[in-house]
Amino acid sequence: MVLSKSKRTYPRATIRKIIKAHCEKNVGRNVDALIYLDYILFVQRLMQNATRKAKEADEKRLQAKDIRKVTMTNEIGVRRP
Repeated sequence: MVLSKSKRTYPRATIRKIIKAHCEKNVGRNVDALIYLDYILFVQRLMQNATRKAKEADEKRLQAKDIRKVTMTNEIGVRRP
């Protein structure tokens, strides 16, 4: 799976505002870039696993139920508390 090349950069100001609103600690300079990259990897893994689920069910299209199946079974490698 290849991510499309876009000319726009990620929304750095928006990500920094979200981090500041939800974090009581000071964060480093490039933390927003790392968070954005982690988000992109998460979405990529989610889509790969959902596509696999859809193929297993002989579906021709990826649907919300396939994504729900992946998130409910924790097949994307996310640690839950």
